[in-house]
Amino acid sequence: MKPAPFRYIAASSLDHALSLKAEHGDDARFLAGGQSLIPAMNFRLARPAVLIDINSLTEIAGVTGSPGSEIRIGAVTRYRALERDDDFLKGCPLFADALPHIAHPAIRNRGTIGGNLSHADPASELPAVALAMQARLRVRSVRGERALTASEFFVGLLTTAVETDEMLTEIILPPPQPRSGSCFMEIARRRGDFALAGVAAVITLDQERRCAAVRLALCGVGDTPVDASAAAACLLGQPCNDQTIAEVAAAVRETVTPSGSVHASAAYQRHIAGVLVGRALKTAHERIGHAA
Repeated sequence: MKPAPFRYIAASSLDHALSLKAEHGDDARFLAGGQSLIPAMNFRLARPAVLIDINSLTEIAGVTGSPGSEIRIGAVTRYRALERDDDFLKGCPLFADALPHIAHPAIRNRGTIGGNLSHADPASELPAVALAMQARLRVRSVRGERALTASEFFVGLLTTAVETDEMLTEIILPPPQPRSGSCFMEIARRRGDFALAGVAAVITLDQERRCAAVRLALCGVGDTPVDASAAAACLLGQPCNDQTIAEVAAAVRETVTPSGSVHASAAYQRHIAGVLVGRALKTAHERIGHAA
């Protein structure tokens, strides 16, 4: 398996990378971790004429912010760096849950968060996490920059709202709300496989310990990460108990429309989506703690 011929250019700066993308447009692809792009090129499913290597762009790498505040992640930050950043994991417990599910250590050693989100695989974990956390995604081009919400960013199967001359440069995560808990869970055939279904859940309680806000996002059950928060509306203003959580799980089963695959039927995916929603909501609620 060999890729089609291409021209390789190592970008010396972000401005250089953006100018190259503006020049070559759809014919160019950015190369960071390459964990999705290179296999696609080897199978000739992707045939970029130009590869723009952005691995040396330290200006869009790393994490800034601290637990309890807004956190910014550069797009070429590798999964490995996030996994080993205790302050980041403390401030973003959904990432702490989700990162170990991503492929295998060798892939997490190279893969980048920006590459993952830009690839927009609906079975991947981080798009659902970004949606549940209401992340903002900053994209840049030689024309300027703009910020998209996660719901605006993912527009279809392997498709984002990023224009042909733009690059995702930063992911911005809002600070957690008081009395909040979160959980990510998934089911896959084998460790490291893409999920048959997965769910990211965030619950916020009011001072009377009733549900004040809830966010649900699912992976593996649609052409994009699925925002199922509306299905949890029946939980608002109610205590988070077995009955109300079961009602949300049932509503999610009716909401999602997976296509099924050789690994699981659509009916099975709907079933496990509901099971995971129930478990994730219960765990997220328990993590808030009685002292909150």
